[in-house]
Amino acid sequence: MTSLPLPIVLAGARGHGRWHLANIRRLQHQGLVRLAGICELTPLDATELDAFADEPPEQSADFGALLDSTGARAAVICTPIQTHTALALTAAGRGVHLLLEKPPAATRADFDRIRAGVRDAGTACQVGFQSFGSHAVPAIRELVATGAIGTVRGYAAAGAWVRDDAYYRRAPWAGRRRLGDTDVVDGVLTNPLAHAVATALELAGTTAEDVTAIDTELFRAHDIEADDTSCVRVTTASGPPVTAAVTLCAEQAGEPYVIVHGDRGRVTFWYKQDRVLVQRAGHGPLETVHGRTDLLENLVAHLTEGIPLLVPPERTGAFMEVVEAVRTAPEPRPLPSGAWHTAPVPGTGATRRVVRGIDALVASGAETLALFSELGAPWALSEVTSS
Repeated sequence: MTSLPLPIVLAGARGHGRWHLANIRRLQHQGLVRLAGICELTPLDATELDAFADEPPEQSADFGALLDSTGARAAVICTPIQTHTALALTAAGRGVHLLLEKPPAATRADFDRIRAGVRDAGTACQVGFQSFGSHAVPAIRELVATGAIGTVRGYAAAGAWVRDDAYYRRAPWAGRRRLGDTDVVDGVLTNPLAHAVATALELAGTTAEDVTAIDTELFRAHDIEADDTSCVRVTTASGPPVTAAVTLCAEQAGEPYVIVHGDRGRVTFWYKQDRVLVQRAGHGPLETVHGRTDLLENLVAHLTEGIPLLVPPERTGAFMEVVEAVRTAPEPRPLPSGAWHTAPVPGTGATRRVVRGIDALVASGAETLALFSELGAPWALSEVTSS
């Protein structure tokens, strides 16, 4: 078993990496980990590392060299999607355990390389789908298994988020399907609202081997390569369908959620809030809020106590099938100019693009398990792509 505190290297400490930096500090206070190093192209300054002033980490742009010099036992990889595979394999080759941000890879082939690499090295790999750590997930699965909402007809995810135009200017890979010959697949289904898709698949218990077909409808209001307004349906060999309807061009930002549809009731799960609403025949509505296990904390417990990992790579195989379907689908279709408008972002001077009627369309998709084209969106007709 690994001893504590566990020395950790964080690759990618800006952007979403700031959340990981704060979380590592929280666990360092508990004596569980020690931030041994930070891998960034531009080193963090003293202000950015103020919380670690008493024990500043080593910094380097060379991930492998940093793992060697710090003696790291684990690494958190929160870098651009297209870099995940090389960094994950670098860590595995040195026997370093991983928390790998979602999506784990841009292609199914790269995902398989990561899986093989960590398996051959005997290292642990936790994929960063934080919603899988919600205690609501097993509670919902148990509720459904007992027949509380009858026979399940389908699982649906909905996400209506707001992102301004600067969101796609934050990095060279943002909103790209590829950079040169390298796949990126930074679309709404595969990155910003990946949790919606993955959580629905997780509640359904869908594995990569279960998937028989994936229908995608990919659109974009922004002047980007990737999709910002899309839906997907995953058909499985033995279970009900799993759908997701998502956008970054919402009229009003809302909390993303997953619905389990039964013939005698339904369960709605707002996964960022760990909040669950059960509605079923013969009972009043019941709302509960659940706890959550942090994924890095779970990785540490796995290494020190043998506790099972919450999100090993195999639990994200079905999601990677969706990533592959999006990657190989035709280029996302630009929405006609009449389908969206530009709106100011109050108090910022920034602007954003808003798809008219998209909030209701996303909600209808989750309610009916239907794709945009099946709901009659004029810009989506005849747009289904199957894989």
